[in-house]
This record gives sequence, C-alpha cells and structure tokens, in this order.
Amino acid sequence: MTHPPVPRVVIIGAGIVGCSLADELTERGWTNVTVVEQGPLFATGGSSSHAPGLVFRTNAAKTLTEFADYTVRKFGGLNLAGQPCFQQVGGLELATTPARWDDLQRKHGLATSWRIRSELLTPQECVRLWPTIDRERILGGFHTPEDGLAKALRACEAQARRAIARGAIFLAHHKVLDIEQRGGRVSSVVTDCGALPADIVVCAAGLWGPKIGRMLGVDVPLLPMAHQYAKTTQLAELAGRNDEFHDARRPILRHQDADLYFREHVDRLGIGSYAHRPMPVDLAELPSSAEARGMPSMLEFTDADFEPSWQHAVELLPALRDSKVEEGFNGIMSFTTDGMPLLGESRQVPGFWLAEAVWVTHSAGVARALAEWMIDGRSTTDLHECDVHRFEQVQLGDDYVHERAAQSFVEVYDILHPLQPAEHPRPLRTSPFYPRQQELGAFFLEAGGWERPHWYEANAPLAEGLALPQRGAWASRYWSPIAAAEAGATRERVALYDMTPLKRLEISGPGALEFLQRMTTNQMDRKPGAVSYALLLDEAGGVRSDLTVARLAHDHFQVGVNGNLDLDWLLRHAPTDGSVLVRDITAGTCCVGVWGPRARDLVQPLTREDFSHQGLGYFKARRATIAGVPVTAMRVSYVGELGWELYADADGGLRLWDALWEAGQDLGVAAAGRSAFNSLRLEKGYRAWGTDMTAEHNPYEAGVGFAVRLDKGDFVGRRALAELADQPPRRRLVPLLFDHPEHVVLGKEPVHLADSAIGYVTSAAYGYTIGRSIAYAWLPAPAAAPGTRVEVEYFAEKLPATVAAEPLFDPEMARIRR
Repeated sequence: MTHPPVPRVVIIGAGIVGCSLADELTERGWTNVTVVEQGPLFATGGSSSHAPGLVFRTNAAKTLTEFADYTVRKFGGLNLAGQPCFQQVGGLELATTPARWDDLQRKHGLATSWRIRSELLTPQECVRLWPTIDRERILGGFHTPEDGLAKALRACEAQARRAIARGAIFLAHHKVLDIEQRGGRVSSVVTDCGALPADIVVCAAGLWGPKIGRMLGVDVPLLPMAHQYAKTTQLAELAGRNDEFHDARRPILRHQDADLYFREHVDRLGIGSYAHRPMPVDLAELPSSAEARGMPSMLEFTDADFEPSWQHAVELLPALRDSKVEEGFNGIMSFTTDGMPLLGESRQVPGFWLAEAVWVTHSAGVARALAEWMIDGRSTTDLHECDVHRFEQVQLGDDYVHERAAQSFVEVYDILHPLQPAEHPRPLRTSPFYPRQQELGAFFLEAGGWERPHWYEANAPLAEGLALPQRGAWASRYWSPIAAAEAGATRERVALYDMTPLKRLEISGPGALEFLQRMTTNQMDRKPGAVSYALLLDEAGGVRSDLTVARLAHDHFQVGVNGNLDLDWLLRHAPTDGSVLVRDITAGTCCVGVWGPRARDLVQPLTREDFSHQGLGYFKARRATIAGVPVTAMRVSYVGELGWELYADADGGLRLWDALWEAGQDLGVAAAGRSAFNSLRLEKGYRAWGTDMTAEHNPYEAGVGFAVRLDKGDFVGRRALAELADQPPRRRLVPLLFDHPEHVVLGKEPVHLADSAIGYVTSAAYGYTIGRSIAYAWLPAPAAAPGTRVEVEYFAEKLPATVAAEPLFDPEMARIRR
C-alpha cells in the first residue's frame, strides 16, 4: 500500500503558535516543515516575546478552556536545558463587588462543567495565598490551583528543538514578500532570501497576519492593540522568595474589578492593565522585526494611561505605596471582533491556513487542533467558534473590525451576561419588518449582525395578571414577562415570528440532488414539494450542522442553514464542473413564521391555494401568493404548533407582514420574539446546533438519529455512523425539569449526581405552557434515564432536578399536524 507524500508545509512566524504547530505536525509524521521568521529566533519581536505568560483556563467558551488545558498539560511537561517551561503557581481572581462575587461563583460553575479544578475562597483564604492583599477590600476569591505561568520563549525553543530533531527547519531573518499560487492553490513562499516551495502555508504571523493575508486577498479580521504592562521596583516582601528560573511562587492575581492582573518577577511585581483607552496600532507605521532596532511589538509606555491603574493597584496591595513603576511598555496583542481565534483553511486560496489571534494561553491547544485538522480533516475539539469563515461579509469591513475589536479589548475583564449584545455598530442588518417591529416596541438583541426581536412592549397588556415564578437576577436580565404572553398567544391563538435571520441557500442545477444526497444524512430523492430535516456530518460522524431542505423543483432546492460555516462547507464540497450552483439568498429574501392553532384561519383567506392539512401537509412546501405577495410556504414549525414559514423577496416583505397583521386582528394575532421562541422549542425538545450539539457529538447521542438514513446510499460521515448505529451511546442530550419553577438557569452549568459533576447544561428556559423550568444537558448514558435525580449548580447553589422523557409537550404531535 502506498502512502500519499508528506506535504511541504511552510509556517510563517516562529512565535509560540508557529513553534507549537511545528512540534504538533512533526510529532504526527508531517516532518517536511519549514518555519520562516522575519526576526531572530526565538525572541522574534512579536507578541510572544513580551507576553506575561498567564494561563487561566476557565472560559465561558468550552473550546478555549480545552485549548488552555492542553497548554498547561503540554508546557508542564516541557523543559529547556533543565529549566521548566511552565510554573504551576495557580490563579486567584478576586471579587471586590457583589456583582463580581456573583460572577466568580458562576465561573466556578463553568470550571466544574469543563472539568477544571477550582474552589471559591473566603477573604481570609485569599489573604493566606497573597498576604499583602487588603483583606477589607475583598469579598472572596476564585482559585484554580493548576493554572500558572507559561515561559513563552522557553516553550518556543523547546518545541522548536523537538520539531528540528524530527526534520523541521527554522529560518531566522527571512522576511515574507509574497505567496505564490499555481493551479489555484499555494505553491511557494517568497522571502527576501529566496523562494520556499510549499503545498501548505500557515499564517501564524500574529499581529502581522493581516499583512500576510493581503498578499493573497484573504481577510484576516483582527486588530492589533496595545496593552500596558509595568514592573515595580524591588519589593521587600519578595526578597529571597524567588530566583531567575522560578521567578514566581504566589498565584497569578486578577483584580478584574479594576481591569488589573499581577504576577511576580523574582523580587518585583508585574502589573498588566486593561483599564486604559483602546489603543489600536496601524501596521503601516510599525516596523517589521527585521527593520526594528528593538522589539517592534513593544511600544513606549504611556504613563498617563497607567496612573489610574497604579492607584487601584496600591489600594488592593497597600505595600506598593513604598514602590513605584520602574519600567513599562505598551505591548501589542491581537484582538478579534468576538474575542475568539481565527483558524482554518482559506476557501478562496486552498492550502493557505490561518492560525491567528492566538494568545500564549491557548497556543498549544490551538496547535494540536490545527494539526489534527490539517492531517485528519477534523479536530477532536469543536472549532466552530474559531473558524475564520464564521463571519458574515458585513462583519469583515475595516470599520466593523476596528469598532468591535476595540470593544473586545474593553470587555476583557468585564462581567458579561450570555445574552449581552455588542452595542455598536447597530443596527447593521434589519429585516423588511423592522419598521413595524419598532412601532410595536421590540426589544432587540443582535446575532450575526441581525437585529432580532426578543419581545415586544406592545404585548405588555397581555402579560398583566400572569402568575410567573420570581426568577433570579441573572436570569431576569434580557428577559421580560412579556415573553410568557407571547408564548401563550402562540399556543392559544396565532403569532408572527421574524425568521429572516435564518440563513437561506439556493442549491440548483442538474447535479443538485446528487450533491445533497452526498452531503446530508436524510433522503433527498423525494418529490418536489417535500421538506426534509437533515444533518451535515464530518467524516467521523460529528454533527457539523442541521438543515431544513425543501425540494421546490426537480433540480432546485432551498436550504435553511445555521450560518456562514455551512455555506463554506457546501461550497468546498460542491462540484467544480458547473453542475451545482450554491447561492446565498438571505439578503434578498425574508421570512415570517405564522404559528398557532388559528394560523390556518389567518392565512387561508389571503390566498387561493389550499392550505388545509390535506392540501399542504406537514413538512411540505409550495409556492403561493398571499395578499398579492409571491411566497414559498413551508409547513414546518420550530415551536410545535400548526403553521408555516413564509418566504418572500425582501421588497415584498413589508406588504406581507402588514397583510398578515391586519387580517389577524380579529384572531388575536401577536408579534412574538426569540425569548418566547426559545421556551417553546425547548418544550418540544428541538435542538439548537452550536448550543445543544456540535461536531463533538454524533446524531444518536444528540437525539437526532431520526434524520439519518443509512440505507439511502453513501454520504459524508456514513461509514462512521454505520459503526455507531449498533453501539449504545456513551452519553445523551436529555431534558431536566427543576423541582422549583423559580429555578431558571442560563446554560453551561454543571450537573451533579451523588456529589460528582457528571455533565453540563446546554440550553435552558422556563416552559410557560408546562409551568416548569427546563434545562437540556449532556449526561453519561447511565444517568440519562428518565426519573434520575440530579442537581444543577447555579451560582454555587445546587438546584434539584429530574431527568424527563421528551418531548415535554404534545408528544403525539397532534397540534402541529392539524
């Protein structure tokens, strides 16, 4: 058996990401690796050269936590010339306000969900770890004993030496001038010292990433920003405590209420600040490492910006009054619009990969994931939040990136609610119904650039007199009791939902059917007018997405997808012979969901088409005209009620809404928002991809195995599923019902059984129809049986709940099939 040749890989950048990736690739047998660096090795002049090395693992993003956890484990086993590459001093985060103490309790829950050892400490316990803290200023702390300090330059060199021993080449003082292409993919990297042939090029250039991307016309949507770091004069309290090889022993200290962190440097203290104004850096004004006399990523310290931070530092650590700032710099770091890395292969330029906006904290984990992705075609860690193709086109503009990335800097240590939207620039994308939504007093949140109503103040009278449980402070934010009234209107009468933000694709051409058969799990070879629920899988059977596919004509399909990653995936796999056209039609169209027991009473008088159950059955589609507006009507429902998704061209959208609204007045029609929608869909057990299930999960354990047709022929992921079909799942996604209706949680909380954490919550809401608080959670299969008693940890309190059978509402599907 012959094996494919090992590809020639050129990595641009010998910082912590480039070195980590070279190590991970060569360890897996890809030894034809060359790392080019415009500066010296290994203090290259990039962000790795000045990084303070903090590795805090706990993050609301499970993916980032997994990255950081691997960094701790890997660097903890590395050394250079007998000196460690990681110091496991632990981390200590302090609360000086009740709001921060609440946040630390929630963070303790996140750590437990993601299996990070942590503990909540009293003020006295915090002072034992850091004796110079002003005890009277703090309310408590969050301690993670296995976190610590990465010695970035040592880790760079240690990993590089391992890679070199396996055959990798590291080239210093090679400035990249261009990246050449041949046959539609990368072919070589041109440097000022000559060209290097390449089958794969990885941009790990850090803050210079956008400059490298422009050589190929590839967007690298990050913003280099300056971040202040200072060192004090010598402190008597640290005399004789540390040495140059173990320069810190106390935990990394974070005073996030003042946007500060602290770490020891032998007998001095380092202080980092996110409290200052955003300081974007123009790459055009920044010398390269080859041109700079010193470190180009270390800018002059601006004392005035640091002065307030120094005062806050002295207030927390009074011993600093006898010290001062001896040296400091403004270090450049990379920020993205959503705070996540930029990973993946360009679709426009095959062979060109990005590993950008990665901090030392996550470096080894990112490198492992990228190496798996490059070699095996997928990562064992779900990467959808990091994939560079996650952005919509409107999110790639320079002004948008600048504004949102600057806000990401401001929010690094802020207390953020899971639903909290960015404030600017808004509104960016609106549906044709937006003027009417404003008139109805819509409360908008934002996702994918879209303004999405969560409830309507016009429905406040409907909420008067409703007996709802008193929920907690966090669960009450970005929520209104009006949502209960809107859910009730949907269940009892009829409601209009703006579904325009749902991304829509048109897939057409003579090869469209064959293409969708190969890409999806369900049977697509059905008569025109059929609608199917289907999955996109990777080769290992992981759920990449779920879709609604309507066959509108023999060679014409409309596909509802979850976002731009699905468009990217389908375009990558589409035939290149012109037999299949994949087109994003979202911007030119709109959609209104009309759902409720009186939906047919509303729609039927407005059209000549037969909208009866016999005329347009469940999961069927047809073209029709409603109130003079051409629509595509799909009889599907994500809320578990009779009704349709009505799709129209955007220019007719407002007329469609107005006609439905006017005709529905005698029926008690209501506009309803996402808050009610989420409650209704959880009562029915409908999954939300990216929240309830990802590529880490297979269809059978996620509860969507009904969308798999193994007998239809081959499709992406079928081989893996065929092996799984007869195996009992090791874990399951199941609903929990809380004992007390006021116990409404947010998502990502740990689930305990017999004092052990066994799983975590994905989605949660109060079920207004059933009068119970619901959470969906991933649990080991033995604990997932209905009737199992569990506890959900919420802000350090354990809330009793029971695993329930699903669906929780209308298991006979009688309401949706009227």
